Parts: sequence; structure tokens; C-alpha cells
Amino acid sequence: MPPQPLDLAAVRSFENLEFLARQLVDGFITGLHQSPYHGFSVEFSEHRLYNPGESTRHLDWKVLARTDKLFVKRYEEETNLRCHILLDVSSSMYYPRPSNDKLHFSVLCAAALATLLQKQRDAVGLVTFSDKVEIQTPVRSTSTHRHTLLLQLQQLMERQAPTERGGTEVARVIHQIAQQIPKRSLVIIFSDMLGRSQQKQADTLAALQHLRHQHHEVLLFHVMDRATEADFDFAERPYVFEDVETGERVKLSPAQVREQYRAAMQQFTQELAERCGQYRIDFVPVDIREPFDRVLYAYLVKRGKVR
Repeated sequence: MPPQPLDLAAVRSFENLEFLARQLVDGFITGLHQSPYHGFSVEFSEHRLYNPGESTRHLDWKVLARTDKLFVKRYEEETNLRCHILLDVSSSMYYPRPSNDKLHFSVLCAAALATLLQKQRDAVGLVTFSDKVEIQTPVRSTSTHRHTLLLQLQQLMERQAPTERGGTEVARVIHQIAQQIPKRSLVIIFSDMLGRSQQKQADTLAALQHLRHQHHEVLLFHVMDRATEADFDFAERPYVFEDVETGERVKLSPAQVREQYRAAMQQFTQELAERCGQYRIDFVPVDIREPFDRVLYAYLVKRGKVR
């Protein structure tokens, strides 16, 4: 049975995002193991296979008794990945409606990724940004750190949309992060990449290239409400469309601009995907009305955990 889309409005009824993220990840893992397809090699336990000749001090005898295989317990110093999750929290991410918008979808995905990373004893940090960096956590792999990180994400889910208009300075933030990351890392970005001039778009791509120049792996999730933002699927009646970042308004009927709008959005997305491909950046379009599993699966593919 295919996974069902998340009811993001219902997500707000959960007081504990940490519990919800754990349930979502466990369900996703179960789905992978039950998949009829071959090639999955996902190890979600906090163990690694024993290498002949090394010390048996940290062998997990309980796992040996259950599986007849030798596994070694993994500890924090064995972290093999440092991951930075960059989350766009600008005005446009609160579209299309409260409690069921791009920001809530991205927060839930970030919480699930943080949970999955911690299960694998990988280190994770969070950066939220609009026109400046708002939150920047350390990068750690402990359960205590993940708990703190998820509390911050929970607060984001409960935050109201900003009343003041403001844009997003993705390029400046990414350049700043690229300079700060001391070790080779995986950088995961959630953003709609909208509301930017051609020059700002070029600056953003240059910043992404900066990350690659510093030898970081980059995974960009292009978060959109595809029905309205890509297909311009509105009922045929007059609307007043408002730019959520600039406040600019225009009154029109959808049929007047639908074809031109679709063509422009298709060109925008295609160019963004092509440039990311040139820079060897993984570009993943994500529709907030579809199951969140696409995000976790893309992460596993990036890590080589799924073949």
C-alpha cells in the first residue's frame, strides 16, 4: 500500500514533535524493510559489523544471540557524518495556509531527518534563516542534543506567520555557513527558492557552488505547493494575488495568466535543476501535498544506504 500524504493540519495537534518524528521514522523504516524491491541495505541500529582481528571488548552479545552475527556497539566518537540542516523560515514559507504550509512540512521533514541521523549516531545541526541567520545550533550526535534541536523545531511549528514583510538572503546565509563549516559535511537545504530576482538567483547558485568548492555534499529540497505555485490551479473567479514577501498586489482572473505563468515556472525550475546538476548538487523537488517519505528516501540515496 502506498504511503498516505500527511495531514499537516493534524500535526499541530501533537504536542510532542519528538514523539511524532520518531513514529514517522519507525514507520518509514518498516516500510523499507517490507518493500518488495531488492537492493535495500539500510542499517538503522546503533551498531556496525565486527571486523575480524579487532578487539572484542564492545561486541554486543545479545545481538549475537539473536542473529548469530557479530556486531560492535557504536559510540559518539565513531560519528561518520556531520550534517547541517538549513531551513528557510521566510514569509513565503508560510504559504499556502496556516498549519498546512511549506514551513510546517519542512519542519516535520527536518525533525524526521534529525531523528534518523541520531539513530545512525551521525552528528546534526540546525540553521534557520530568512534575511539573516535566526537559529544556529552546534553539530552533535547525542540524544540530548537531538531533543534540544527538536524543541526548537517544535517552537517553529507553533510560531505565527510574520506580520512584517521580508525577503530571503539565501546566498548570504549559505556563504556564511560554507565559511564556518570546518570539516567535510552534508548540507541539507529546505527552501522554496521563490521571490528572487535573476541576480539573487545567480548569487544563490554561486553560494551553493561555494559549498561544493569546500568539498561539502549538498542536498537541496525545493519545497512547493505544486497545485498552486507550479500549476496555478485556482478556480475561475477574480482574485487579488499578494506577494507574501514584498506585499505587492495584483488583481486578475487565473485564466488570464495561467499558461504564461506555468511556462515561466517550468523554465525557472528546469534552469535551477540544470545548474544544480552542473555543480553536482542533488536537487529534489518536493510537493507538500505528497508523502514526506520522498525526503527521507532522497537522503538515504545520498548516503548510499539504498541502492
